[in-house]
Amino acid sequence: MLVSLRCSLLVVVLACGMIGCQPPKESSEATKTNTSADQELHFAVIPKGETHIFWQSVRLGAERAGEEVGARITFKGAAKESDRSEQINVFQGFLNAKVDGICLAPLDSDALVRPVEEAGRAGVPVVIFDSGLNADQEDYVAFVATDNFRGGKMAAEAMADSLGEEGGKVICLRYNKGSESTEQREEGFLEGIADYPNIDVISSDQYAGTTTESSIDKSQALLNRFDGEVNGVFTVCEPNAEGMLRAIQDRGLGGEIKLIAFDSSDSLRAGLASGHVSAIVLQDPVQMGYLSVKTLAASIRGESVETYVDTGVYVATRDNLNEETIARLLDPPRS
Repeated sequence: MLVSLRCSLLVVVLACGMIGCQPPKESSEATKTNTSADQELHFAVIPKGETHIFWQSVRLGAERAGEEVGARITFKGAAKESDRSEQINVFQGFLNAKVDGICLAPLDSDALVRPVEEAGRAGVPVVIFDSGLNADQEDYVAFVATDNFRGGKMAAEAMADSLGEEGGKVICLRYNKGSESTEQREEGFLEGIADYPNIDVISSDQYAGTTTESSIDKSQALLNRFDGEVNGVFTVCEPNAEGMLRAIQDRGLGGEIKLIAFDSSDSLRAGLASGHVSAIVLQDPVQMGYLSVKTLAASIRGESVETYVDTGVYVATRDNLNEETIARLLDPPRS
């Protein structure tokens, strides 16, 4: 009986010791939160491409935010903005490398759905930026972008202002199939221009492609097809605006054909100043990169985030190009 009593006491002592080794639940949770707040993160930022000025500015914004939130930023996109397979491979490579989070500008609103779903299953949060994805909202943290449909409608208003009461015949030059952001601009423009009965859209089904060179070729073909008929053109992004501007200037029609561009570049900015470009719809690429990374970091650290973040849209003309905000967005800083 004495042995039994001693065994019972030993069990009690061991049980108390084990209980004493366990920290209170609240203390354990607080430690976890503090560790995640202090830990350096590694984020992948995957743009549609790296060539165009827009993406260089996105990179700068992402790197600025990375410095603020304690995240190392690796910025890598496809060599061609038409190469969906390469963007998927880039995404998969980062997933295999076990980054802490990914910011993605999808080249195709459908092709990138499955990789993003796979990231969710792997516990890697994704912020979609610039261009939308046809996925369930639960599959990604947030969408950070310009209101592109509204931007397209603003382009329609700028076209109407440029053509005046006489109106005329216009072209909507599309970009690349599957690019949600530019599709929204195209549809916004076509809906907006329908409010002006004095303006006739004579072409809206042609795609310029993802490079300035392919845009020059398509622009020349359209100007040949509608020789002498075109009064205005809306171009939905930097490369096809560049291509159309060169085609117009090669024919000596700068200023005669009203060109409304979306996104800026050195030559488009010069064209605006000279009157060869009538208006430029502007995004804020630095802010887009910045808020994408900030939103991703906040989500990882347990903070509440908005599921849609609007980064703003503006219109530059010869009348306002020297205003502070417009001047900054016409020539945004870049990495």
